[in-house]
Amino acid sequence: MSVGWEHPYDTLRRRWHVVPVEATSRLNSRDLLQLPDAQLLSIWDRAFHGTSTGSYYGIRGWYHDLYRDKLAGLDVLDVGCGLAISSIHFAEHGARLTFADIVEDNLRVVERLCALKGLRGRFLYIENARSFATLPDDFSVVMAIGSLINAPREVIRDEVQAILPHLRPNGRWLHFAYPRARWIRDGEPSFSEWGKQTDGPDTPWMEFHEKETLEYLFAPRPFEIVFECEWHNHDFNWFDCRLGRH
Repeated sequence: MSVGWEHPYDTLRRRWHVVPVEATSRLNSRDLLQLPDAQLLSIWDRAFHGTSTGSYYGIRGWYHDLYRDKLAGLDVLDVGCGLAISSIHFAEHGARLTFADIVEDNLRVVERLCALKGLRGRFLYIENARSFATLPDDFSVVMAIGSLINAPREVIRDEVQAILPHLRPNGRWLHFAYPRARWIRDGEPSFSEWGKQTDGPDTPWMEFHEKETLEYLFAPRPFEIVFECEWHNHDFNWFDCRLGRH
């Protein structure tokens, strides 16, 4: 394991109690919990529209349209849900969501949002990789929407390997990441420095993910990429993977 990452969940927890809202703004989830219901709903609505509609459609809106109907009626695990901008939207259109996060306050915010919106959901606090053992083993879809790129890949592999037994054979893994092209464009910095460039001064790490990264994370479980793309001027990449049997 990389030096300084002996306790990865503690390291990440110190950063990700501050959740992305719009494309360039972030808020502390502890502060969000203190807000009146109407204001909390307004902030979530602002976050959704500020990354998904109008001139911001090219950030999230396109994959919301692509997957909204496909996820309806399926059991979906959102790993590192944050403010659950995409997963609450999918839940509003019939997906059965389990929201998981390493920060308890993030989960409490999402739990409260679901209650206010009349949505059912399950909620998992990820204390460490062993926390996934409590999950059922028949998820149809795992969503990792920018949540498994913020630590060295050997750290991420441990977490992915703890999640995979809970994804049924031929289940889908939706992976939102940053591509190598963005890292090259940014001057090929160290990953510890790149995190500060991409996600703010307190971000301890950012690592690009490509097909080879997924091969490392998923091995030895076979998979095929059903759909992949880079978008938004190569800021982001997307992998829709079908996972085979162990």
